[in-house]
Amino acid sequence: MKVLYAILSGDPPRGRVLTLLLLIIFLGLALAPVLFPGTGALNVAAKICYFVVLAASYDLLLGYTGIVSFAHTMFFGIGGYGAGLALYNFGPSWTSILLGSLAALVLAVLLALVVGLMSLRVRAIFFAMITLAVASAFSVLASQLSALTGGEDGRTFRLPEQLRPGFHVTVGPFETNGRVLAYYLVFFAALILFLLMLRVVNSPFGRVLQAIRDNEFRAEALGYQTVVYRSLCNCLAAAAAALAGVLSAIWLRYTGPAVTLSFDIMLDILLMVVIGGMGTLYGAVIGATIFVLAETYLQSLMAMVGQMTAGMPLLSVVFHPDRWLLWLGVLFVLSVYFFPFGIVGRLRAR
Repeated sequence: MKVLYAILSGDPPRGRVLTLLLLIIFLGLALAPVLFPGTGALNVAAKICYFVVLAASYDLLLGYTGIVSFAHTMFFGIGGYGAGLALYNFGPSWTSILLGSLAALVLAVLLALVVGLMSLRVRAIFFAMITLAVASAFSVLASQLSALTGGEDGRTFRLPEQLRPGFHVTVGPFETNGRVLAYYLVFFAALILFLLMLRVVNSPFGRVLQAIRDNEFRAEALGYQTVVYRSLCNCLAAAAAALAGVLSAIWLRYTGPAVTLSFDIMLDILLMVVIGGMGTLYGAVIGATIFVLAETYLQSLMAMVGQMTAGMPLLSVVFHPDRWLLWLGVLFVLSVYFFPFGIVGRLRAR
């Protein structure tokens, strides 16, 4: 137990229901290739993994520091384009992944630092508008530089041989393929990044961030340079988001504006953080899991309900599969109403 307590940086879930829920999610993701061998289910599990990292990195800004940013998908896109373009231009090798990831990290951190130093002195909505403008400009730039980025079509690339579906490896009585190895690369990388972010928020640096969130004037009066701390937090969140983009590119074997730079992704991240609970990284895990599962399976579930209510004209119209976004919105409204502090906040309060 002491080892587990240390791994979680002294911040366990606190609550039997919450612990059980997180354990189910962890085991479901860890055993996904065994429990859900289908390609579709494995895609969903991998998407949950890198969206957990992305949502947790955004919670560093919103939940722990009180920074509202609309440029987070820009850093996610930088990671995806960094790894993807390196693999596309330099060939399918581990060196290409490493070089592309390092280049993406450097660019993301430098951009976050510049944006932070230029705009973190302004307050609330003004900073949000600046980040929205920067993200929009970057998205347009990625679409226009078609010779480099592939424009709106993006780039499709190959992975190293060990991560391809045709690669097979036998360990004792077990045999697996490169696609499963790619999944576990995404899973363990996401797990390590999440634990590192958990370490950050439970360090003295993380306590200062929470003090700035609660009362910036008092934090300044205590001698903390709030702009410096907010800028550093912006850089850390950008680096984590860029690495989430790298994981996305590795799994999808594709990078493009629709899957990395779309403003819809920014809204999805915000919903994940709000549903799970702001100011707690465990909320990012639960929020990302619930949102990705709902986004993937809600339409199919409504199709089943629609078939069952085919003889009832009103219900068959209400539960038509094309209206799944309506019900997703209803679920979000209900979650905010019944869980105003997020699911984690409610479970911890119990």
